[in-house]
Amino acid sequence: MTTYDLRLHGGDVFLNGEGVRRVDLLVKDGTIAGIVTPDAEVEAAEVVDLHGKLVLPGAIDPHVHLGKDIRVPRDPDDALLESASAVAGGVTTMLVYLMSGESYSDVLPGSRDVMSRDSHVDFGFHIVVGSEAHYEEMPHYIDEFGVSSFKFFMNFRGEEGAYLGLPGNDDGYMYDVLGMAADRGAMINPHPENIELVWKLKGRPIDESRGPLHAWNMSRPSFVEAEAVQRVSFMAQVTGASMYSVHTSSALALDAVLRQRESYENLFVETCTQYLTLTTETDPGPGTYGKVNPPLREPRDLEALWTGLANGDVDTVGSDHNARHRTHKEKDIWKASAGFPGVGGVLPLTLTEGLRRGVPLDRLVNATSTRSAQLFGMYPRKGTIQVGSDADLAVVDLSGETVIEAATQHSAAEYTPWEGTRVPMRVVHTLVRGHFAMRDGELSATTTGEYIERPHSGATALAELTSLPKEER
Repeated sequence: MTTYDLRLHGGDVFLNGEGVRRVDLLVKDGTIAGIVTPDAEVEAAEVVDLHGKLVLPGAIDPHVHLGKDIRVPRDPDDALLESASAVAGGVTTMLVYLMSGESYSDVLPGSRDVMSRDSHVDFGFHIVVGSEAHYEEMPHYIDEFGVSSFKFFMNFRGEEGAYLGLPGNDDGYMYDVLGMAADRGAMINPHPENIELVWKLKGRPIDESRGPLHAWNMSRPSFVEAEAVQRVSFMAQVTGASMYSVHTSSALALDAVLRQRESYENLFVETCTQYLTLTTETDPGPGTYGKVNPPLREPRDLEALWTGLANGDVDTVGSDHNARHRTHKEKDIWKASAGFPGVGGVLPLTLTEGLRRGVPLDRLVNATSTRSAQLFGMYPRKGTIQVGSDADLAVVDLSGETVIEAATQHSAAEYTPWEGTRVPMRVVHTLVRGHFAMRDGELSATTTGEYIERPHSGATALAELTSLPKEER
């Protein structure tokens, strides 16, 4: 008789296509090796009783920035502290953006080494491209490192990207990058923003009487985002590329993608937790701690995004996590840096607010885990609970409560725009490949994160799933 490493007993387990079932999970060598009834006679080195708590596939945050300058993870705490924040919130995999003006053949190995030594969670990379050299090296990044998703900033015209060491680009560059992605089965994740419109609006008087976040929203209004989304969506169709619209923040931007999706299906939408839980009208608001780009929007935008998540128009939820220290935020709205930490809130905030709104659990699991795994070439290894998949699990207590506080979120940023928010759930355990990265709310002293190679993303990754047996899709 096989002896398993771990038996998770007595949990209510979410199984894709079946819903929640009272079954036991058997783990061996980091993977799910069996799904059995609670009374099944099985030998296991350790049995953990879950007492009816909900077991979900570990959450995947598809949008994370690490490093004190948000370019790349360099120091041990860049990985250690931010991945601790992740597992505390039930995240088991992060996809991290690398940003550099240099060749990533030089940059990526060092970032991978830092993460491999010090990350609690498994991880992959997206690469930000901006130069002709980056464009020419895209096939190398795919073949050598298994990176199949690439970001470029549509707003980096002229010197706009100099603070990140990235040159300016234009729509011709966008066309080339999209074409390369189409040829190589990769996906492009553009930051959609028409910077010429932002420049034009810069001298316009802005009413600051409704608070700093309203003023920031007015300085970069939603049509600036929507116009760029529409443009890159159209060019994706022209080139045959897969396009993943990151951090979609507004009704206008969502509508722009959906209109293009009517004639071209390989367009995908990410939103972020902040656009589902915070607005310019949130009271009490987070002040400059809530400055982000795209800005927090109006309540009607939040409602449109929830409608899109519920009906499947929105594919994924990420955090756009940024761990710059709070001192970069403690200025007026025009001088404060944009972005904030949030990886630990992706699952708790999305799950509880979604359930409160009546969004089905399967949609919430899809948006916080399964769809990211599918789109970014990690499924069925990640994003599902089935035999053969990694034992990446979030065990949550829906009768518990969590208070979001900077003091307990682990991040080096030392603040959170959700300070004091009460969330009606508690993440009890987080397992990464069968290892308790967090157990009974306590972090493991051992980090076990591994690098994930992803040779294809987008439509090519989805097409590969059709070759799987039906029960594994």
